[in-house]
Amino acid sequence: MSDWTDCLNFGLKVTKEASEIVLSAFHRQKEVKLKSSPADLVTETDQRVERVLISAIRDKYPLHRFIGEESVAAGERVVLTDEPTWIIDPIDGTVNFVHRFPFVAISIAFAVNKQTEFGIVYSVVEDKMFHAQRGRGSFLNGERQTASGQTDINRCVVVTEIGSERDDLALSTMTSNIFRLLKLPVHGVRALGTAAVDMCQVATGGADGYYHIGMHCWDIAASALIVTEAGGVVMDTDGSSFDMMSRKVIAASSSAVAVSISQVVQAFPCRRDDEDPARCVCGAAGVTAVNGV
Repeated sequence: MSDWTDCLNFGLKVTKEASEIVLSAFHRQKEVKLKSSPADLVTETDQRVERVLISAIRDKYPLHRFIGEESVAAGERVVLTDEPTWIIDPIDGTVNFVHRFPFVAISIAFAVNKQTEFGIVYSVVEDKMFHAQRGRGSFLNGERQTASGQTDINRCVVVTEIGSERDDLALSTMTSNIFRLLKLPVHGVRALGTAAVDMCQVATGGADGYYHIGMHCWDIAASALIVTEAGGVVMDTDGSSFDMMSRKVIAASSSAVAVSISQVVQAFPCRRDDEDPARCVCGAAGVTAVNGV
């Protein structure tokens, strides 16, 4: 098995460097554009951070491939091959970033042979650096993390997001999922506004479960490994094996909790990330300018 530690260390370095761009813009007025919906936003900072990250990594590893959120928004296809591939979300939580709500993350996963070898999630404003390497544990600012191990869904805090979809089917599905969880009951449902940081709460034991429908591979590829390396469980919302391209995920403290969530939540139709965008059933590719926020 290849040792990708040098790539991980370089990824941690460039993530911390790129975070300075995010921090310097955090309290400034921002020019905002819409992507798929009024809740799916992009700023110049998202685009700049992705350019900086890809440029630095490509200089160091010219043969490596990339999947970047803003590159895909600009028209690139999502193609995951067996080649070393960096999967990048330059700002996970752009709505938070626009409104200065302090949960904003840079998320980077590194996959080889379609398997994630390491994941990095840096919650920039909090200065919390999560990372995991396959088979070597999960860490927050250098300290090993362990999921709660909770097995009783009735004693869980569950994290989720409504997401950026605003059609009637997506909204009714999302809100009814929350209703059914609360009626089980769970101890509570929380949302931080960033899938990557949400999911990392399961790795720390701060939350016992997380689920979402409609996010993308760059939102969750890194944090999925961070959860599993902390002893947690990751699967599809229908209970099948986790697939980062499916746009459906459950992360949990135990298999029992994951299965309990899968029996309650329902999914609305979502085109896979690696499918032809012409077959899109939720989320459009167009970008429309709006007033600065």
